[in-house]
Amino acid sequence: MRQEASGVAFTRRGAMLAGVGAVLSACVGVARSGGGYRAADPAPRAVPDAGWDAWVRGFKGRAAARGISPGVVDTAFRGAGFLPEVIEKDRNQTEFKRSLEDYLNIAASDERVSLGRQKFAQYGGVLSAIENRYGVEGHVVAAVWGLESFFGTRRGNVPVISALSTLAYEGRRGAFFEDQLVAALKILQAGDVSAAGMTGSWAGAMGHTQFIPTSYLAYAVDFTGDGRRDIWSEDPSDALASTAAYLARSGWTRGLPWGMEVTLPAGFAPGLLGRGKGRPAADWEARGVRSADGRALAGGSIIAGGGPYFLLTQNFATILRYNNAQNYAIGVGHLSDRLLGRGGVRAAFGPDASGMTKADRQELQRLLTARGFDTGGTDGVIGAKTAAAIGAYEASVGLPVTGEPSLELLRRLR
Repeated sequence: MRQEASGVAFTRRGAMLAGVGAVLSACVGVARSGGGYRAADPAPRAVPDAGWDAWVRGFKGRAAARGISPGVVDTAFRGAGFLPEVIEKDRNQTEFKRSLEDYLNIAASDERVSLGRQKFAQYGGVLSAIENRYGVEGHVVAAVWGLESFFGTRRGNVPVISALSTLAYEGRRGAFFEDQLVAALKILQAGDVSAAGMTGSWAGAMGHTQFIPTSYLAYAVDFTGDGRRDIWSEDPSDALASTAAYLARSGWTRGLPWGMEVTLPAGFAPGLLGRGKGRPAADWEARGVRSADGRALAGGSIIAGGGPYFLLTQNFATILRYNNAQNYAIGVGHLSDRLLGRGGVRAAFGPDASGMTKADRQELQRLLTARGFDTGGTDGVIGAKTAAAIGAYEASVGLPVTGEPSLELLRRLR
């Protein structure tokens, strides 16, 4: 979860929203270094800090006043420590302004779709049972799983008590993180997980679908019936059911698509486009709107996506309750369709702000890599690794170092 806009357009308002995007830009599932899916970073190491020690001593009294047992607090902090790397990440969040095309290339990459279909088949029975109980389709729940933690492969390895206490002590958003820390201690007090087992992102989002502690307390469920709401274990059942419970309580309507790509007739009035300008399906059909893959239309709003157009239903608004970012919600919806075997976006995206198409960006990456400047892949997404490769090439030939792709740079490389 996050409450500030991030480079991949993760935005969240309010502490009760679930998912890693809402804390800050701590997303582990869609984070990219530019080309290819990156391996997990090593866990940060605690260092001695007298100020943090003093803050913890003061916090223990405040925690007791909020109903936390002193024994729980002592156990939680026994192995905790100050994590300067968490402060560094909080203060130096790299921003990449992702277009929808880039975002969908990441969210529904071949690698993610392939693994997702395997996981969707592996946990099909669990997801079906979750759908029957909560009324949220299994492929939608699985898509959230895919975006938040790459289907459980990137759940985060940072000790949550250490991370949250570090951020609360640092003070930039101290009250928010202290609330999350108290909520984390309540989770420990309930016995759902041990302090050692409570790991997550550097900003405290946890488990397969990256709940922050306050959202966990409000929405997590014990689907397996073992007496614990365990979103951390290798078994994703509780985490997936918790996500479905969240969406169900946020207004999900079973059987209604999240949306769909549509085609518009010639002369379609631009003034009809935009979220909040929803119309019934029959109205859109009468105006010549058609789904790109031949499905029946649903009622909703139509937006322009930089080439393609998307009709968005009320269920799209429900996904926004999980993460209030348009690209994220389209990414979840599109990935959910891909998990069912549907194809990619049909309409072509236009050139980006630099005038380059995806094919241009892919060629740029291929040419840089061939010259010894590794971009980490050739997916056409300009991430940190591609930007570094561009900068290194520019420096090697005496150009001003910008790290920015351009048609002129592509022509020079050719």
